[in-house]
Amino acid sequence: MSESRIAIPSKAESTDRNERQYQVGVVKRYGLFFGVVILTVVAILLQTWWLALLSGILVVVGIYDLLQSKHSVLYNYPIAGHIRYFLESYRPEIRQYFIENDKEEVPFSRQQRALVYQRAKNVSDTNAFGTLDDLYAKDKEWFLQSQTSQPLDVQDFRITVGNERCLQPYSMSVFNISAMSFGSLSGRAIMALNQGAKMGGFAHDTGEGAISPYHRKYGGDLIWQLGTGYFGCRDENGNFDPELFAQNATDDQVKMIEIKLSQGAKPGKGGVLPAEKITKEIALTRRIPMAEDCISPSTHSAFNTPRELVHFWQQLRELSGGKPVGIKLCIGQPWQFMAIVKAMIEEDNYPDFIVVDGAEGGTGAAPVEFMDSFGMPLIDGFLFVHNTLVGSNIRDKIKIGVSGKIVSAFDIAKMLALGADWCNSARGFMFAVGCIQSRSCHTNTCPTGVATQDPYREKALDVPSKSDRVASFHKNTLKSLANFVGAVGLSHPYELHPYHVARRMSDGSIKLLSRCFYFIDEGALLNMNARSDIYNQMWVMADPDSFKADNEAYVAYNDDSRDSRKATPPTHSEFPTDI
Repeated sequence: MSESRIAIPSKAESTDRNERQYQVGVVKRYGLFFGVVILTVVAILLQTWWLALLSGILVVVGIYDLLQSKHSVLYNYPIAGHIRYFLESYRPEIRQYFIENDKEEVPFSRQQRALVYQRAKNVSDTNAFGTLDDLYAKDKEWFLQSQTSQPLDVQDFRITVGNERCLQPYSMSVFNISAMSFGSLSGRAIMALNQGAKMGGFAHDTGEGAISPYHRKYGGDLIWQLGTGYFGCRDENGNFDPELFAQNATDDQVKMIEIKLSQGAKPGKGGVLPAEKITKEIALTRRIPMAEDCISPSTHSAFNTPRELVHFWQQLRELSGGKPVGIKLCIGQPWQFMAIVKAMIEEDNYPDFIVVDGAEGGTGAAPVEFMDSFGMPLIDGFLFVHNTLVGSNIRDKIKIGVSGKIVSAFDIAKMLALGADWCNSARGFMFAVGCIQSRSCHTNTCPTGVATQDPYREKALDVPSKSDRVASFHKNTLKSLANFVGAVGLSHPYELHPYHVARRMSDGSIKLLSRCFYFIDEGALLNMNARSDIYNQMWVMADPDSFKADNEAYVAYNDDSRDSRKATPPTHSEFPTDI
C-alpha cells in the first residue's frame, strides 16, 4: 500500500514565490502613485497643461505621503489611502442611502424617518402592498382593535400639570418637544421649533442651555430646564443664583420648570458643548466664557441629599410665582429615586411632574461606553418610577412624562397605555425641521443646519417653512393617535391600558402587556409587601437624607426575609404567565 506524500517546495521555489508576492504587493501599494507619475510625464510631453497640473498635484500628495510617518495607511498606499479616508468619512451616508433596509434601525429606520417627513410635509403617510414587519417575530407588538371602534374628531389631547402647591397649573399637550439646548441646536432650528410649538399649541423644552433670544422670538410655551450648570441663572462660580432665576422664571412664556438630574444620552455624566460651537450669543445666554469647552458638572451643587432636593424644588416653585416644578432623570441606582420619594412623603411636598428619560439617548453627544452601557431603557425606567409612586400611594399627586425614541402615534399610545401622562420627542421634531440622521451633531458640520453653530450651514434652514412642518408633524401625529384610540373603541388616550396591547413572546405565544410587565399594588411599598421582592429590597435601601444605599437596613431586611421564608411554606407565584 503506497503512502501519500506532501510535496515540500525547494528553497529556490519558495524564494521565487515570495518574490512574486512581494512584487504584486508593490504594484498594489504604489501602482496608483507610479501611474500618476507616468501620467504627469505624458501630459507634459503632450503639452496638456491642465492634466499635467492636476496629476502633478497628486504626485506632490504621494511624495508627502511617503515622507510622513503619522498615517501608516498613507505611507503604504500613497494617494490611494486618501480615497479610503474619503469614503470612510461618508460611510454613514453611504450605508443609510444605499445599504440599510427600510426597517433597519440605526438608530431610526428609514421607515420611521419617512413617516415623520411625510407628516411634517402634510403628504400621505399611507403605504400599499402590506406590512414590511414580520408579524411572527419575537417582541412584535400590536394594538387590539374593538368591534365598537369609532372615528374621533379630536385635534388635540391635553392634560393639566400642577398639584395643590402649584399656583399656576399648565394645560399641556400629550405630545411635546423634548429638551434640546441652544448650542446643541442652531438658532434657526430653535426658532423653527418654538414657532411650530406656538402654532400647534404644545410645549417646547429649552434643554439645559438656558433661554436664548431664539426661544423668545415667537413666544411659544417653554419648559425651562435647569441642569447642573444652572445656565441662565448662575453666578460667576457656576452656582445657582436665585435672583437671576426669578427674573427668567416669572416670564409669562415660561410655563414649567424642570430640574435635570440626569439624561438618557449620558447618564452619570455632565453635558459638554465643545469650544468650537460656542459663539458670543451662546456665551451670553449661558453666562459662560468663550474659547473653552462648556462642561456641565455631573452633579448639582444646590442640593446634596434627597431632602434638600425637595427643598430646592419648593424654592423654585416660590421664585417662579407658583409654576409647576418637576424633575427629569434617567433611572440609575433604583434606591436613589426611592430615596427622593421617601423625602417627598416625609416633607409632604411633591414635584408637579417627573420626566423619565430612556437610555436610548438623543441629541446629546457622549462617549460610546456611556451610550451603550449606562442608564435604564425607557420602558423599564418608566415602569419603575410609575410602580414606585403607585406603591407609595402618591401616583395621583404627580404627572409622569416620558422621552426616548418616540416618533409615532404607536409609540405615544403604547407609553400612555403603560401609564404615562404625556410623551416628549427630541429627534422626531429634529426630523421635522430637516435632520437627515447624519449623526454629526457634535462636530459642528451638520449638513442641514439643524445641529450646528456654523452661520453658513445654518442658513440652509428656512424658519417659516420648517415651523409649518413642526406644527404639521405634531398635528398629524395626534390625528393618528386619535385613530388609534378610536380603533380600540375608546374616546380618550387615558382610557388605554396595558391589556389593549399584545406582544409575541420568544416561544411564539402571545401575551398582553399587562402580563408582560410587573404592576405593583397600590400602597404595597408602605406595607413592604410588594409581590416583586426587589422593590421591597430597594425601598429598604433608600435613605431620604442620603443618595447612598442604607446597606445595614438591606442586610437586616434580608435576614428577616430568610427567617420568614423558613417559617412560611412557599406559595404559588402571583405573576401571570399567559394571556
